[in-house]
Amino acid sequence: MNPKLTAKQQRFVAEYLVDLNAKQAAIRAGYSPRSAETNGNRLLRNAQVAAAVEAAKAERQARTEITADAVLQRLAAVAFGDVRELFGEDGSLKPVGELSEAAAAMLASLDVVMTLNDDGSVTRTSKVRLNDRLRALELLGKHLGMFEPKAAPGSAENPIQLLIQHAQGTALPVVANPPPDDEDDDHYAAAA
Repeated sequence: MNPKLTAKQQRFVAEYLVDLNAKQAAIRAGYSPRSAETNGNRLLRNAQVAAAVEAAKAERQARTEITADAVLQRLAAVAFGDVRELFGEDGSLKPVGELSEAAAAMLASLDVVMTLNDDGSVTRTSKVRLNDRLRALELLGKHLGMFEPKAAPGSAENPIQLLIQHAQGTALPVVANPPPDDEDDDHYAAAA
């Protein structure tokens, strides 16, 4: 980790990567539960902590080789997959080993029940549950910015307005030199 970070800050970075929840990461890192939300948000605005979080995310991405492209491709397979790829020409479910990667991505679960009949024959019943297509479409749409409301002129989402706010000091700042972590967490939360 970053040698400029305190041990508590390094622990926060590691815990934040678990679930990207600043409050819970602060608690797990040893900050007071009463002021964890304030401390978590403060830590994420700290330039050194923010840089350490981004570096750790990049390291994890390189290690796991999971890219945004791979995630989007899997979401697209779920959202746009053709259910007919799951079945053979006779209408029977294809064996799992014969499914394409895109067809397999559509499956949330596959239950196969084999029943022994009175005459000694076996009846095979398969239940297929597909992944949630609407949720996949929603995630893809959000990625593409399709569902975000358009910013009104003069709103804070206007890049020029954000620059003006930053210049005026009314934007949320990234804290370059925050107070040390050794300060009483509750005292800091009360001052916030």
